[in-house]
Amino acid sequence: MNMLQHQGDSRFALTQLNKAFMAIGLLSSSMVMADTATTDDVMVITASQTKHPELTAPASVSYITRDELDKLVVNDVAEAVKKLPGININPGTPYGRNEIKIRGLDSDYTLLLINGKRTSSRDALTSSYGNDFDLSSIPMSAVERIEVIRGPMSSLYGADALGGVVNVILRQPTEQAEGAVGYQYEGPTEGSGGDVHKWNVYAGGSLIQDTLLGNIIIEQSSRDAWRTDQSLNPDSDVLEERDELNIFSSLKWLATVQQNIDLDLIYSKDDRDADWNNWGTAVNNVQKLERINATLTHNGYWSKFDSRVRYNYENSDLKDDSGLNKGVGDITQTNNTLDGQLSGYVGSHLLTGGAEYRVTDLKNNLTLSKGSEGYNQSAIYLQDEFDIGDLAVTLGGRFDDHEVYGGEFSPRAYAVYSITDNWVVKGGVGKAFKAPSLNQYSDSYAVLACRGACSVVGNPDLKAETAVSYELSTGYKADSWGATVTAFNNDIDDMIQAETWDRVKKELTYFNVKEAQVRGAELSGWFDVTDTVSLSANYMYTDAKDKTTDKELTLTPKNTANVQVDWQMLENVYTYVSYQYTGEQYVRTDEKSDGYGTFDLGAQYEAVKNLNLKLGVTNLTDEKRDDAAVKHDYIMKSRTIYAGASYAF
Repeated sequence: MNMLQHQGDSRFALTQLNKAFMAIGLLSSSMVMADTATTDDVMVITASQTKHPELTAPASVSYITRDELDKLVVNDVAEAVKKLPGININPGTPYGRNEIKIRGLDSDYTLLLINGKRTSSRDALTSSYGNDFDLSSIPMSAVERIEVIRGPMSSLYGADALGGVVNVILRQPTEQAEGAVGYQYEGPTEGSGGDVHKWNVYAGGSLIQDTLLGNIIIEQSSRDAWRTDQSLNPDSDVLEERDELNIFSSLKWLATVQQNIDLDLIYSKDDRDADWNNWGTAVNNVQKLERINATLTHNGYWSKFDSRVRYNYENSDLKDDSGLNKGVGDITQTNNTLDGQLSGYVGSHLLTGGAEYRVTDLKNNLTLSKGSEGYNQSAIYLQDEFDIGDLAVTLGGRFDDHEVYGGEFSPRAYAVYSITDNWVVKGGVGKAFKAPSLNQYSDSYAVLACRGACSVVGNPDLKAETAVSYELSTGYKADSWGATVTAFNNDIDDMIQAETWDRVKKELTYFNVKEAQVRGAELSGWFDVTDTVSLSANYMYTDAKDKTTDKELTLTPKNTANVQVDWQMLENVYTYVSYQYTGEQYVRTDEKSDGYGTFDLGAQYEAVKNLNLKLGVTNLTDEKRDDAAVKHDYIMKSRTIYAGASYAF
């Protein structure tokens, strides 16, 4: 079936893109006579490693702040960003593991950063097994804000930033002594189990006045496994049982006026237990991950340039005990990364350059025939930002050299034209790549698949997946309203896919055979209706096609939308209602699932100074997925009540 037949016209996708470009023009013409009052801009850093207002940043950027997170019920990074433009959160697997998709591309193409440095346990547990351990390892009470770049960023960050970047920026210690405690509860109104209890404590301030600052955040949460009559197998869990402990601590030594040294430590322990639905039978699966992440950074602020030298150590220990495994897996992934960066003006050009060296070691007693394997990679990059009148230009490139697959050069060009202080037109083109993961390229790595009936072995002849991406956007931001319209196109080559199981072969492998095109449009805006009521909304149309088969990519909805109304009822009472729509999508190559929409409702009340209470409902109307989704265990969590309290001092 042609992937656009349900629209009745195979040219529908092109029509939608044309409408997006028309919208850019219409929005532009309406702004000529609009109020050009200057607004207070939030400064973002992920787009270029230098500070820019969101409106004029050389990329499509969105973000969510600490204040916004405090008003919501959020358990991990995926839940935090799910309502931002261009984002779709689809279950990576059943039993409740979510992964972040940007502009219709799989979560493997989204690079996750913590304070600008990558974090990954992908080699320890492949994404096909639903690896969202990276997302849940970050304590949400430690988050200052999250920045999302929609579009390729390999020119700065290297491999895996093909679809975009999610940069989680953590709270830094200050001179002021401060602390907070919080508790949150969630409970579904249908089925059995599923209750979530979560608490956190925060303390920070000056340890030695004007010399040493520090903070610590401890967050613990537990969730009971959830079962529902919606499941085709009543003996299986829809949401797995989880017990998590996350600790983040930071020390900042103010060595001199021009230099400081930061030490960041993250410890996470994540235990999971679920009964999987395996062709009508229940198979118990236990996975326990323990992770240590330590980063030592020297920052220098000199007369003509800024410098950064950073070392990051990350160790992930995973116990993988599944009824489908032939034994208990003891897996350890260790990443050691050293990087440095300089940024400063040469004449009117702001130059940013750096180098990176990374070593990854993996031990796996089940899937690696040699027991262990590793690789190293190095990179250099350079970026130039300069102005030509009202046109701001960003040019950059990065060369990555991988021990196994060789070298990749990723250039990028972006331009921002400021028609007024409030109105810009911007766009760019970039090349990005995704390196084959260790399980894909190593012929000593054999992953159990086909529900235990076969294995998939790595292919050392694989090439990196590459993409060329384009986008054109216009945005306007005034005191009381703002809007952005963006059109984008991604052409991806050498996509890696595994052989299809024919129920006969016992050993499969990977090939570079797949080509894809993902194009679409994004619209977003906000409007302060009154001093106390505001409206925000975003919409994304995505036309994602496998060019090899001429079929739609699976788990990629064609239409997604978010609408939210915020109301500051009283000085100490805030309420919101939101609606999130996810359009129809293919859950398998030839199986389509209908679209669905959910309402959320919430309120926050400051009972006394610094004591905040919150209460709300998610999935207010108790929306359900259709039979096509439920057949593959994609089951939506039922109506859920949440309540929480926090006190700051």
